[in-house]
Amino acid sequence: MSRENTKQRGSAKRQAILDGAREVFGRDGYSRASIDAIAKASEVSTRTIYNHFKDKDELFGAVILESAEQVRETQLDDLDRHLGKIVDLESDLIALGNAFTAVMPRFSAHFALVRQIQAEIGHIPADLLRAWQETGPQRVQEAFARKLAELGDRGLLEIDDAKRAALHFIALVGSEIQSRSYYGALPIDDAEREAIVAAGVRTFLRAYGSR
Repeated sequence: MSRENTKQRGSAKRQAILDGAREVFGRDGYSRASIDAIAKASEVSTRTIYNHFKDKDELFGAVILESAEQVRETQLDDLDRHLGKIVDLESDLIALGNAFTAVMPRFSAHFALVRQIQAEIGHIPADLLRAWQETGPQRVQEAFARKLAELGDRGLLEIDDAKRAALHFIALVGSEIQSRSYYGALPIDDAEREAIVAAGVRTFLRAYGSR
């Protein structure tokens, strides 16, 4: 077998481990998840897992960072799509809010992992939590803040603190949906979700809309 084929097989095995581990960590949590269960879900041996990852901690870190990256890239694309060219500010912000809140059912395995992180926050290393935030949510918030600041510069919004405005928007369109769905564990009807988003955007514009 060529070196290139061996490399591809190794990469495929590693991805299978990450996918299986995401499923098990999302179901069982960080503390209860076992390497044996991850091996079964990944359809590999425990030895194969240890060939790729030093221990469960390293594997957990790789899983949450990869998962956060996938969601981050989707949300950054959503920002560019809906705020790259403003046609109607309220409609564009509503479209963005709908995209942001639809990410939970779209990435259900990721948000199952988030629920477990929230439940076990005291048992997860602080540096890993910080890396997760920096890789995913924080990058999205910073990019969103830059977009809002640009809209402020154009006179479409009145923005004093773009980072805080971004957090306010996310809370207004998403917090009710997160709490009622338990981060995507329970479904919410699309029409109801969209009504919540629209109400949140109108509230945001009452606070930050150009006068």
